[in-house]
Amino acid sequence: MIRPGRDWGGDGGLPADAEVVSTDAQAAAVVARARASGAAVPVVGLVGGDLCLTLGGRGDPDRLRALDAPRLPVDVGWVRLDDGEELPFVAHVVARRWGWRGRFVVVMNAERIGSWKLAPRAHPGDGRVDVLDGALPLDARLAARSRVRTGDHVPHPAIAERRVRSFDVDLGATLRVVIDGAAVGRARRLAVRVDPQALTVVV
Repeated sequence: MIRPGRDWGGDGGLPADAEVVSTDAQAAAVVARARASGAAVPVVGLVGGDLCLTLGGRGDPDRLRALDAPRLPVDVGWVRLDDGEELPFVAHVVARRWGWRGRFVVVMNAERIGSWKLAPRAHPGDGRVDVLDGALPLDARLAARSRVRTGDHVPHPAIAERRVRSFDVDLGATLRVVIDGAAVGRARRLAVRVDPQALTVVV
């Protein structure tokens, strides 16, 4: 994990057996396949997705082969839904209703969801995820939308923030769940844990 005064990652470029992906969901799928087969998780080159954005990736496949391309160990999150299946994520988990009405719970390993800087203090290699748990009335949602691109929507009195290695939460209702940008169904409870620096990426 990241410790004060110590470097995080290094250079080295993409090894020959690495996989290159363009979305967070594809990166998580690499982890899932390795776990299912019992194999080691390969190095992954990122040319897109919110984890790539968070790490300052350029989206240039040719850049990944450069010897000075950053090679970084990042955390992998695991979320268990109501059916008991545990699924990996590299960037985020979002549980909410349409239009962000009512309660929402967002688990962030990356700082971004698209153009939104939703968790400005999140770091993908610190062994923790940032959790935002809140419910905003319409006027507050509209105000937050104008500030979320820069991360200025937090702190907010209606949004509880915490940084954790694991947690289990009852959502209070059955909400739509999206993992790394891919809808996976609905759930009332989420159980999340972090596998520190379980994936090495090149950006």
